[in-house]
Amino acid sequence: MGTPRAVLVLATALTGLWAPREAYGQPNFIVILADDVGWGDLGANWAETKETPHLDALATEGMRFVDFHAAASTCSPSRASLLTGRLGARNGVTHNFAVTSVGGLPLNETTLAEVLREAGYSTAAIGKWHLGHHGHHHPSFRGFDYYFGIPYSHDMGCTDTPGYNVPPCPPCPQPGTAARVARRDCYTEVALPLFENVTIIQQPVNLSSLATRYAEQAAWFIRQASRSGRPFFLYLALAHMHVPLGGPLPPPASGRGIYGAALSEMDALVGRVRRVADSHGKGRTLLWFAGDNGPWAQKCELSGRQGPFVGAWQRQRGGSSAKQTTWEGGHRVPALAYWPGRVPAQRTSHALLSTLDIFPTLVALAGAALPPNRRFDGLDVSPVLFGWSDVGHKVLLHPNSGAAGKDGEIETLRLAQYKAFYTTGGAMACDGSVGPAEHHQPPLIFNLDGDTQEQEPLAVASREYQAVLPAIRRAYAQALEDIATDNVSVADYSKDPAATPCCDARRVACRCRVPGARAAALGQHTERRATRLCL
Repeated sequence: MGTPRAVLVLATALTGLWAPREAYGQPNFIVILADDVGWGDLGANWAETKETPHLDALATEGMRFVDFHAAASTCSPSRASLLTGRLGARNGVTHNFAVTSVGGLPLNETTLAEVLREAGYSTAAIGKWHLGHHGHHHPSFRGFDYYFGIPYSHDMGCTDTPGYNVPPCPPCPQPGTAARVARRDCYTEVALPLFENVTIIQQPVNLSSLATRYAEQAAWFIRQASRSGRPFFLYLALAHMHVPLGGPLPPPASGRGIYGAALSEMDALVGRVRRVADSHGKGRTLLWFAGDNGPWAQKCELSGRQGPFVGAWQRQRGGSSAKQTTWEGGHRVPALAYWPGRVPAQRTSHALLSTLDIFPTLVALAGAALPPNRRFDGLDVSPVLFGWSDVGHKVLLHPNSGAAGKDGEIETLRLAQYKAFYTTGGAMACDGSVGPAEHHQPPLIFNLDGDTQEQEPLAVASREYQAVLPAIRRAYAQALEDIATDNVSVADYSKDPAATPCCDARRVACRCRVPGARAAALGQHTERRATRLCL
């Protein structure tokens, strides 16, 4: 929770290496969001990981954030917070949207793309959306000039190339085949759609070529936007490392099998995007890479590494301490910033930061204004990016994300090195166990400086616990009051089968492949808005 910081004009007196926005004009922005990636999946974070040379190069040539957190520990709430700078308790997105969802991110919430487009930017979203696909919740109506991707997670529909999952899911039914018995956790009746703007161009998606297509579309957009002379914002939300992991995959750089091969593929994709951006003016583009939440532990060997953030206290009681939980493994994610000549190279930041900070930081760097009549949980962290400061949040809130407690409610918070849990619980683990929800009054408090594994909470009777408890209680009460008195939105989570994206309802699994023609120019946004959704 916080308010945007003023631009530090005094910083130019502290260093001659980086100049403020006014000296260089509006920068380009590329935000790459990886799905279900672990903190330990980055080689620069975890020595055992060998599959990320391109990401590691970004860490060497830019800034690595080691105390960086997703705003929630599951897909839709995390993405909504990144694009609004507000927690789900404010923007209304508290849990995931479905294939049949009528609503999405509330239309009265202003997205980062809308702010930047108003400031003169060309905008594109490529990849996973998962913030509503029906009607005006589609990304083409949320500030993006161009959209190419899947409207939700790529396990939420069948394909002819089902890839690797635990348990494995069958391919889509073919015309003339007998109806299948429904399988738990598998979508077998409706094929996964691929959109270009508001048109379904392929259903089912070919997962084997998806990474290549995302890279190609990202490169195309960067080239088109660069030629137009306008600054651009590219939001690239990868399918990696969410299951199903696609195939065929390149040989892994280690013995991590399918997961390692997929991680290598993701790394290569990021490297390609970086090269294209650099080729159109090195130093003009800020590239920010982060994860949307921690690894999905119930997927066993197809889930990522948490690094040292194993949530040992929870593991002793059953369940996973990763995705969907408020343990560090659920929301502490790898994060990098690369901007040659602006972001100092070979720098590691220990500032307490969040994906919530991306919105206000990019808005400030673009010289734009934050939307009025609402409060923001993110901070403008430009001083950290430029190496002028290593101070982030004093207090960071972690919402319930499916493992325990009511979705979206704040029952875990961070205050400096201390982390307090009013509710704990474990998500489903690889062995099928689920840690039961437990409520704590007074709260469990861990000192992360000496206990990154969250193994041993401070003893309630200890001097350290008694010293920090009043500050935690004050911070918690202030945070809840701030949210309660804010302009809070409510998302529509109603469902209707008619909202399911379907290219041709007359065919089995909605099969079709429509020849898609990319818009000839980025300025055709008005015409694209007039096109009806293919539902």
